[in-house]
Amino acid sequence: MKTKIILPFILLLVTSISFAQGFKDKKEKVKALKVAYITEQLDLTTEEAQKFWPIYNAFDDKQAELRHEKMKAILDRFEPGSVEKLSEKEASALLTQMETIEESLFTLRKKFIKDLQGVISAKKIIKLKKAEEDFNRHLLKQIREKRKG
Repeated sequence: MKTKIILPFILLLVTSISFAQGFKDKKEKVKALKVAYITEQLDLTTEEAQKFWPIYNAFDDKQAELRHEKMKAILDRFEPGSVEKLSEKEASALLTQMETIEESLFTLRKKFIKDLQGVISAKKIIKLKKAEEDFNRHLLKQIREKRKG
């Protein structure tokens, strides 16, 4: 009797771990491709790269954390029909929370740019913004093509 209960549980656990590992592997692969793309686009010297990547990675991690916080706040509230159930006070509180996160993202980006100014030229900072947008656009295009095919 216990095996009938334990076996499906173990299968579910193994499947969940495998799926999570697969997602983590894909995330790491995308990050590696992004690093290579940005390095190539910015034409970083060895010295610049040594100073640039720790700043960039810290920024990217913090930005992802804030965006995750924002999405969690939004997704927790916006299940089908849940918007209609919000009181005006709850909606106002959610809006304030969203604004605070947006302000935090803006402040983070300003600090990031300021930190980078001591490491790479202003022109390379602008190239970075373009490289990030181009990489994301290319990634989305590949995802769309993969879904169609």
